[in-house]
Amino acid sequence: MIFTVESRDTTSAARAGKLVTSHGEISTPVFMPVGTAGTVKAVHQRELKHDLKAQIILGNTYHLYLRPGTDIIRRAGGLHKFMNWDGPILTDSGGYQVFSLSGIRKLTSEGALFSSHIDGSKHLFTPENIVEIQRAIGADIIMALDECTTFPCDHDSARKSMELTHQWLGRGMAHFQHTGSLYGYEQYIFPIVQGSVFPDLRKESARVVSSYDAGGYAIGGLSVGEHTDVMYEMIDTVTSILPRDKPRYLMGVGTPLNLLEGISRGIDMFDCVMPTRNARNGTLFSRNGTMNLRNNKWKDDFSPLDPEGTCFVDWQYSKAYLRHLIISKEILGAQIATLHNLSFYIWLMDEARIKIGEGTFSQWKNEMAAKISNKL
Repeated sequence: MIFTVESRDTTSAARAGKLVTSHGEISTPVFMPVGTAGTVKAVHQRELKHDLKAQIILGNTYHLYLRPGTDIIRRAGGLHKFMNWDGPILTDSGGYQVFSLSGIRKLTSEGALFSSHIDGSKHLFTPENIVEIQRAIGADIIMALDECTTFPCDHDSARKSMELTHQWLGRGMAHFQHTGSLYGYEQYIFPIVQGSVFPDLRKESARVVSSYDAGGYAIGGLSVGEHTDVMYEMIDTVTSILPRDKPRYLMGVGTPLNLLEGISRGIDMFDCVMPTRNARNGTLFSRNGTMNLRNNKWKDDFSPLDPEGTCFVDWQYSKAYLRHLIISKEILGAQIATLHNLSFYIWLMDEARIKIGEGTFSQWKNEMAAKISNKL
C-alpha cells in the first residue's frame, strides 16, 4: 500500500498524508462513513460522492456475511458493483459484532462460534474464512480477525484475549498471503492491536502486529466504556510503537473531540456510527457545539442549521423545520440530519488537514475543542 506523509504538525503527532488504493486516493486524516449493510443509512451513494465528497466508506463483514450473503455479493462482482460505489471500501473483521453477541457465542483457538441474530443459525468465523469472506466482499482494505475484550476486565483476561487475537493474526496473515483478490485489484490487510486498558499489553500487542508487513495497522477495543483519558493514553502508547510510514486506523471512535484528539496523537483513519445514529435521533453536531433538536427551544428557531456554511451551504433548512420532521418521524428528517452530521465530520477532517499543512493545527485544535464541546 502506498502511503505518503505530506506534512507534520510541529507541536503534536498530527500528520497529513495520502493513501493510494485501486479505487482512488484518500487524503488523511479521514473519517469513513459507516455503511454497515452496504448502505450508509439515509444517504444515497450520489450524495456520498458528490455532496459529502466521502473518500472511503466502511462495510460490516458480520452483517454482509449474514445478509445478503457472500455468494450474492460475489455473483454481483463484489460490493463496489453490488452497491454502485466506485470509491474505496474498508471492511471490519466482524470481531466487534461477535464480541457484542456475548450471550450467543463461544471463542476457541479455532475461531468464534456464534448464533445469527437474524435466525439463530450457527456460524463459525475463523482467521482463514474471515479473509475469504472479505476477499468475496472485495473491500480495498480488510481487517484480520480479532477479539475485542469486555470492559472492565482484569489483566489476566485481557492477556488471554490478546494472545488469542495474536494466534488468529498469524493464521489470518498467512492465509491472506496465500490467496488473491477475486476481482483483479489489490486488497490490503490491517492487523488489529488489542490489550484493553493495560499499557504493558498494548505495547506488547503493538510490537506483535508491527512485526507483520501489512498495509496499515488498526487499534481496536477502545471506546467500549473506558474514560476518554484512558483511551487517549492507550492511543499514545500504541502509536509510539506502530510503524511511522504506514496508516493508523482507530476503530469505532468517536465524537468530534475524540477525532481531534486522535489526530493529535498520530491517527490517520476513523470510523463511527455516531454521526449517523445520533442524526436519526435528532442530535446534530456543529462547529459551535451539539444540538438536540427534540428540545422545545428549537421549535420556532427559523435560523439555518449551519449559518457559517460548513455543511451544504447551497441548500439550507431551518432548525424549526428539521425539528418538525424529526418529531413527526418523517424520513426526510433523518436524511437531512444525517447529511448534516456527516458533512460536519468530513469538514472537520478537511480543516485538520489544512491546519496541519499550515503548521497551526495545535492552536486550531484547542480552539475548536472548546467550541464543539458546547451543549447548545
